[in-house]
Amino acid sequence: MYKLRGHHLFCLLGYRGMGYSKEYVENMTILHQTLKNDPFTKIKLVNGPDQLCDKYPNSGEYHCQNNSIYERDRAILEKLGLTIGQILSWRDIEMHIQKYVVPSDIQTVCETCSWRSYGVCEEGIRDVLKGKGLREVK
Repeated sequence: MYKLRGHHLFCLLGYRGMGYSKEYVENMTILHQTLKNDPFTKIKLVNGPDQLCDKYPNSGEYHCQNNSIYERDRAILEKLGLTIGQILSWRDIEMHIQKYVVPSDIQTVCETCSWRSYGVCEEGIRDVLKGKGLREVK
């Protein structure tokens, strides 16, 4: 079972093999590909730093504890109709995305995210809405 915070649910949709450091990318790729290959993998929703934050580089500001990140977590879980402490499969999370999310939601709930301008998260939401699931990371 993986432990994930709210905003990382959307980050996984847009993940294309880029990240903050080599170690972070390796960790994110393993998680991403696990969920792609086995969408019945269990996820526990947590408040605060999770298994992806564990590999955030030790250089500069540790944004995983910023109030704005906690607010983004809260907004995304609220949008999905999910709560901290819930345990569900990645497939169940995709079903919540299909029911409650549209691509343009990224513009508001992820307004301050530095990755938003790439447009990959909206693409990821469109893929889930079409039933395609997560993309292969190249």
